[in-house]
Amino acid sequence: MPSKIFFPVRLFVLLHTITFLAVGCGRQGKPESVRRYASITGLKTDRLGYYKKLHAQAWPSVLQKIKECHIRNYSIFLKEVNGQHYLFSYFEYTGTDFSADMKRMASDPETQRWWKETDPCQMPLPEAHAKGVIWSDMEEVFHTD
Repeated sequence: MPSKIFFPVRLFVLLHTITFLAVGCGRQGKPESVRRYASITGLKTDRLGYYKKLHAQAWPSVLQKIKECHIRNYSIFLKEVNGQHYLFSYFEYTGTDFSADMKRMASDPETQRWWKETDPCQMPLPEAHAKGVIWSDMEEVFHTD
């Protein structure tokens, strides 16, 4: 008698496992968790046109490296406040080791060459300048999907 009950339970578990795996395979590209990052920096007024031109024609190799490092939905916005230009950056990270992915990006020769073009256009905020970086991290205070 127990074997008659045991078989349907095993079949039920097996079918649900197959269904779960099939649904999971269909969800490829949809990570379980996404971390959002935002940052800000200044933009030198005399470099505004060049910076916009660079980003209007972003290098394919740099865009590919961004994807390889698990970054998606990457945007940079521009805002002028009292004659000073600021850049606001936002992206979503879908990987599991942010530090390793950022090191991989930083070691990429094409990305380094890109940064040699963009970095002189930017003007770090005092906090970032003191740390020797260009972009200042921002705190997320609200999010909704």
